[in-house]
Amino acid sequence: MKITRVEPIPVCVPLKKGMTAKTAHGEHATSPYVIVRVHTDAGLVGLGEATISGLWSGETQAGTVAAITDYIAPALVGTDPRDVTAARRAMDFVIKFNPFTKAAVEMALWDVAGKAAGVPVYRLLGGKVRDRVRIKLVVWARDVPGSRAMAERWLGMGVSCLKVKVGLDPDTDVARVRAVREVAGPDVPVTIDANCGWTLAQARQCLRRLAGADLLLAEQPIAGSPAALAELRRDSPCPIMADESVFTLQDAWLLTAHWAADIFSVYPGKHGGIAATAEIVAVAKAAGLRCTIGSNLELGIGTAAMLHVAAAFPEIDPESFPADTIGPFYHDGEIITQPLDLGPPYAKIPDGPGLGVELDEKALAKFRVG
Repeated sequence: MKITRVEPIPVCVPLKKGMTAKTAHGEHATSPYVIVRVHTDAGLVGLGEATISGLWSGETQAGTVAAITDYIAPALVGTDPRDVTAARRAMDFVIKFNPFTKAAVEMALWDVAGKAAGVPVYRLLGGKVRDRVRIKLVVWARDVPGSRAMAERWLGMGVSCLKVKVGLDPDTDVARVRAVREVAGPDVPVTIDANCGWTLAQARQCLRRLAGADLLLAEQPIAGSPAALAELRRDSPCPIMADESVFTLQDAWLLTAHWAADIFSVYPGKHGGIAATAEIVAVAKAAGLRCTIGSNLELGIGTAAMLHVAAAFPEIDPESFPADTIGPFYHDGEIITQPLDLGPPYAKIPDGPGLGVELDEKALAKFRVG
């Protein structure tokens, strides 16, 4: 079987009214992503999704399309789509970085491989260790009344864990988290995510002030070196999760060498693909750390890939640290024919061949750019 075409399709899907994301990285009101179709001479078509963001990884929609069209596609056309390792090496040779772009193409290769074998992707990864993934939903960094209302909305849907965005202003951040804890009561776990928005001094102060909030974890409180994160971890009353600090395999190694985090947030887009995510999970395993699934607000294809990864690795522990396989909750539209069953409180693993999702051509035409 050979690849005949690698097709990037730019789309723009808005977030639902009242659910636009506000974090320390800024406002996210619409998702300018790229859907990838890998065509083969066997008639099988693999699907991938690049959840790109200039503020997150430096990748843009136009840049992703160009990277695939001008560099990646010429390197992969004529090769066997099931040779994922060779494809990864080829992509890394012709263009550096661009993790979300490469992840979308690699995701589509796994989808083809699963469809060719007639099995779900998790089976290709060694089989599943769980049938469902506990999720959390996010309360964006808004005013206290708005945060309370969003927390109440998610709890009314049955979610069993809440994540609160912080990292903008310490006093407002603390007030927001305390309000959500009050709404959630003592039995619902609450996490916070600063998206690198605090300084080391602010993070120390805020985590001490929030010691009574009984936080499950603090996600990426600061930017900077592993040494700085390790210094904060030694002083923190709650576990520290690395997200923006763990893009690459080398990042993972440095974090473990410095004992800078208790948990890794992992997902295919950030790491450049499913196989790269597995490598980072292995580093965490060697260090005795746990992982959970993070998010860049994926649509259905990217979320399906995340669920397959969550199903396949014991070191990814969504029961203890609920996952962010939640992007479709926030988007005002979808591009797959059958929406994923995301709960809450538990998302189900897709069981169809490959990623287990199919493209909705009408929706694709609606959201397609140009």
